[in-house]
Amino acid sequence: MDFASQIDVLWDFLPRLLDGMLVTVELTVGSAVFAFLLAVAFGLAAGAKNIVLRGSARVVIEFFRGTSLLVQLFWFFYVLPLFGYRLEPIVCGILALSLNYGAYGAEVVRGAIASVPKPQWEAATALNFGYWQRMRRVVFPQAWAEMIPPLTNLLIQLLKGTALASYILLQDLTFQVEQLRRGTGDTIFAFGVGLVLYFVLGYVLTLLMNALEVRAKSRLGTGPTLREIFGFAPVLDEPVGARP
Repeated sequence: MDFASQIDVLWDFLPRLLDGMLVTVELTVGSAVFAFLLAVAFGLAAGAKNIVLRGSARVVIEFFRGTSLLVQLFWFFYVLPLFGYRLEPIVCGILALSLNYGAYGAEVVRGAIASVPKPQWEAATALNFGYWQRMRRVVFPQAWAEMIPPLTNLLIQLLKGTALASYILLQDLTFQVEQLRRGTGDTIFAFGVGLVLYFVLGYVLTLLMNALEVRAKSRLGTGPTLREIFGFAPVLDEPVGARP
């Protein structure tokens, strides 16, 4: 098939590719939200003083970090029905991705919280803040800025991990790219299109996370704001009348 014919087939496949991208985005966003919530919960538990709570969190984290994401997907989709629990493919995908990447994220959260200088904890204690007040007002805002870069890496890995969802009958981007390959008969062309589309999704997520990092650091006073980066903020360090 010549290049012109491939473009024609690609044009015909475009609605299906867009549908596949939408499924991939839904998987990514849904899994990212639940993975972050699990990461915070298990990250706090893994750093707790209570040995039972800390030990239980470590077992869960190491289990989901130490087992294959593909096997976890198969368990939720193919094995659970044998016990009478049948879940929709999208639910299985979000559940497996959330648990797997939430376990990795828990270590990011635990490490970021542990990196907050001890005097900050002591100052919050001196102000008679309770545990949750210390976390909300003092510790977490500082830890959040440190979490974002590694969480960005995990988010991109999660996006790529959604490709495994095609094994549980989800018609995601990878599934539709495979259909394009069968339609064109050209592996290089079809998976080249897939690479470009995954890159676009990943780059958009990276830009969003970078903006989030800039905002987090600007709120702490350790970096410029988005307005300053793009030159929209007024210049305040020059005396009035300094410019001609």
